[in-house]
Amino acid sequence: MDPRDNPYSPGAGRRPVALIGRAAQMEAWDVMLTRIVQGRDAQSMVMYGLRGVGKTVLLTQFALKTRSQGWIVAQTEARRGMPLREAVGESLHGILMEIARPGVGKRILKAVKTALSFKASYDSTGVWHFGLDLTGSEGGGADTGALETDLGRVVMDLVAVAEERGTGVALLIDEAQDISQEDLAALCALIHGANQRQERFVVALAGLPSLPRQLSEAKSYAERPFAFYEIGILTRDESIAVLADPAEMVGVDWSEEALDLVVDAAGDYPYFLQEFGQDTWNAAASSPITGTDARVGIVRGTNALDTGFFRIRWERASSAERDYLRAMAQDGEGPSSSSQIAARLKKKPSTLGPARANLIAKGLIYSPEYGVVAFTVPAMSSFIERQE
Repeated sequence: MDPRDNPYSPGAGRRPVALIGRAAQMEAWDVMLTRIVQGRDAQSMVMYGLRGVGKTVLLTQFALKTRSQGWIVAQTEARRGMPLREAVGESLHGILMEIARPGVGKRILKAVKTALSFKASYDSTGVWHFGLDLTGSEGGGADTGALETDLGRVVMDLVAVAEERGTGVALLIDEAQDISQEDLAALCALIHGANQRQERFVVALAGLPSLPRQLSEAKSYAERPFAFYEIGILTRDESIAVLADPAEMVGVDWSEEALDLVVDAAGDYPYFLQEFGQDTWNAAASSPITGTDARVGIVRGTNALDTGFFRIRWERASSAERDYLRAMAQDGEGPSSSSQIAARLKKKPSTLGPARANLIAKGLIYSPEYGVVAFTVPAMSSFIERQE
């Protein structure tokens, strides 16, 4: 069938035509926004799960929905080694461009001046210019070096601007497992303080399954300001809907055999469903999509995953790190004991510490608990076996 009509979209952060199985998170976010505007208590949100389950898609949907309601929304991605101050600061530029216009009121001038001081706290060479005369305006002071204090001032001033619209401020951070413990602690304290002051401020974090533990290690009370949502694989019925619904929208049917084959091959994993769905569509000559089409699509899809999705991760690992991954792969989907990996490699656990740390830093594995590691993407062990 015509690939130009293909309704499937494998890719990082791409919203599928049919966003299936995530209604609970969307509803929770909507309830939270409503409660905050009404002056009621509401917890910020933490979403955690393996790569490719749709966390980034959800964050983007949250941002779109929140902006459509007039909220001030800052969306960013944490990066290992980058201070949260810089990541959040750069996400403010677009917001300031929207609100910093000639003739604006005192609250906006104050917020802009405070944001500019926040920018100066991490970048003394780059200055934002908005064509506003801030002489004599209140604001500033967000350059003390203490993230909780400085970002808190920015948030407070932006909240004051948002309240004039009857809305609030939302901060959305992807790859939150890469935020340093120090910055996580400051962020938790900031949210906790904003909640106590009943500020119209909410945060959504998305990251790997280790994120809840990292938060609890950063602040003992991390379970209070956040509601935690595990984003996992879909149910079988949801997986079938992911394939069948988009096709039905354009007048194409799937045979029951084809659906069963692709769902089984994908293991109810959202990214794989999109990849196999796309390749099966392209392999089909006409509707309905048959089992033969599905078999061809699965082979092509597996090859696409091997040369792209898995390969780019595999090639980021050094030779020693690949040995570590091979030892993990013997446990299938895992998780794997660090001591068992050392035994397989005939090495002392302490000597494997650098390889383990590097693999975690590169986002290839994570530690769900002490002495245990697991792959950040499903089916990585199968890919490694295919390479052998």
